[in-house]
Amino acid sequence: MIEQQYIDIFTQFRDKIDANSAAVLNGQRDKALEAFREKGFPTNKLEDYKYTNVAAEFLFDYGMNINRLPLKGNPYFAFRCEVPNLATNLYYVLNDMFSGDYLPEMNYPTGVFVGGLKEFAEKHPDVCARYYAQAADMDDNGVVAFNTLFAQDGFAIYIPKNVVIEKPIQLINVLKSNMNAIVSRRILIIAEDNAQVKLLICDHAMDESQYLVTQVSEIFAGKNAIVDFYELEENSDKVTRLSSAYTRQEESSNVLINNLTLNCGVTRNNYHVKLNGEHAEAYVCGMVIADKQQSVDNFVFMDHAKPHCQSTQLFKYVVDEEATGSFCGRILVEKDAQKTQAYQTNNNLCTSEGARMYSKPQLEIYADDVKCSHGLTTGQLDEEAMFYMRARGISKEEARLMLIQAFTADVLDHVRIDSLKVRLADLVEKRFRGEKARCGNCAVCK
Repeated sequence: MIEQQYIDIFTQFRDKIDANSAAVLNGQRDKALEAFREKGFPTNKLEDYKYTNVAAEFLFDYGMNINRLPLKGNPYFAFRCEVPNLATNLYYVLNDMFSGDYLPEMNYPTGVFVGGLKEFAEKHPDVCARYYAQAADMDDNGVVAFNTLFAQDGFAIYIPKNVVIEKPIQLINVLKSNMNAIVSRRILIIAEDNAQVKLLICDHAMDESQYLVTQVSEIFAGKNAIVDFYELEENSDKVTRLSSAYTRQEESSNVLINNLTLNCGVTRNNYHVKLNGEHAEAYVCGMVIADKQQSVDNFVFMDHAKPHCQSTQLFKYVVDEEATGSFCGRILVEKDAQKTQAYQTNNNLCTSEGARMYSKPQLEIYADDVKCSHGLTTGQLDEEAMFYMRARGISKEEARLMLIQAFTADVLDHVRIDSLKVRLADLVEKRFRGEKARCGNCAVCK
């Protein structure tokens, strides 16, 4: 049993894991161990993991940086990110360690914290304990339990009541190692009542080592809070990324999650959103571009627990060559959640005979005064539209590119940072053209 190997590692090195982390994180490890023993890793025998055998991804021989040996050098120089027209406050996590040694001075309002999760837990233990591991469900997901066992650091944002952070925050997750490695990352976002914040996360692999990344993100949006959470994955095809994001929203809050997978090996993204206050709004969007033998699996669970809430799911896939895409979206409307509006759309293009796409939309409704819908399409490019464009002198490849870009455009329309929207559109076009998807004058993408 592969789980026993990791249980033994944890038991053997528990003292070192705790010593190199913080008390709040350590306080969840016993519960995580119990849950991990109970659940184990998901396999494709489970309906929700039918197309991604997570357990098999852990069979490879990986190392773990339990002793927290740092990468040498200044990441703000070695991996600098200079995207034109995109002004952000920039931070780095190297594998699963926050890089704070060369951190430039940032000016935030009083009470705001942006930085390493370990540091946040040490400086603000009471606040951290109220939120850390409170949304992420270890009892339901063995990978979340595994991550909670081994995560020693990560990234944290805390925005107190009535504080608005106008400038987007950018986190670059850099994978770099001289050996194959497991990376256990944690992200915690707390936006209290009337707070606002935008976070862009960029994932990059810097070498040809094989990586298995587990990432657990928890997003808490208080009353009237607004949180934007963007993820851009540009990893190598040797990276397995298992990510779970849990969102808890209070009254009249607004959360946008937008994920773009441009390059990967095996990716599984779980999104669990709970609308826990009236008039809350949630948007969960995703775009996937997959080719070669890449595999991208997105799972969304939207839980409407209170009345008068609205949610939108929009996922679009372009699957080429021998790649596999899968999407499972579930909407739950609880019995007291009257006046719910919940919409789900999944549209997919398979642009080669070897590409495969699997989709499973679901509605589970226990209230009688609701507006809910789901829509699914999977097909190929419109031959009539291709003929129409070719007849007007447009080359076959250019016509194909234009149609695919038009197909995916509405996912980018949900980006609420104009300069980021322009940059992402450029990256998507480069990806479709088969060019190196460099973000700009950016050392990370070289």
